[in-house]
Amino acid sequence: MAGTIETTKQPTPDEALQKLKDGNAAFVADKPTPNDISHDRRLALAKSQHPYVTLVGCSDSRVGPELLFGTGLGDMFIVRTAGNNVDIAGMGSIEYSVVALSVPLVVVLGHEACGAVVAATDVVTKDTRFPGSIGPMIAPIIPSVLAMQRIGEGDLVERSVEENVRRVVDRLRNYEAVLEEAQEAGRLKIVGAVYSLSTGEVRWL
Repeated sequence: MAGTIETTKQPTPDEALQKLKDGNAAFVADKPTPNDISHDRRLALAKSQHPYVTLVGCSDSRVGPELLFGTGLGDMFIVRTAGNNVDIAGMGSIEYSVVALSVPLVVVLGHEACGAVVAATDVVTKDTRFPGSIGPMIAPIIPSVLAMQRIGEGDLVERSVEENVRRVVDRLRNYEAVLEEAQEAGRLKIVGAVYSLSTGEVRWL
């Protein structure tokens, strides 16, 4: 990551979001967007980066953000952890992308059948215990599962996936001063979405 503040003009938050929607529509239609991966493009990126979206996503191998949104080299600043959780390193990475790279859009992307959410659901419903760091890793997801369990309608895992995304979005929007400032100035939008493994479609929350 570069240590200087980037000044290249970025799209507006709404323009950045529309680019992602268009890219996903092409992906769903099996008409992937062609992207420049040439030697010249790589040389340009070696000098500086100007991503237009920060993607907070899950580590799941079936969820490839650059593919499902049709983005190319240098377009996405990606933070990935199981269950799309945000720890200190993740938060610092997000804030860096906004402050130093002027990223106008942050997307928190969950997905159906998320293994981390399944694990958190098992903790709540079966009192399952996991070894090593797995338990602490999924702990932030448990409040989402408990909230959806109280409602008691529909598939608990899938509703918890969506609730977990909403809670992460709420945290980024309302409890991080650096991100609040950018939002208040109109330079940043933070949104949530859920990806369907079977259809390839991204549903925006």
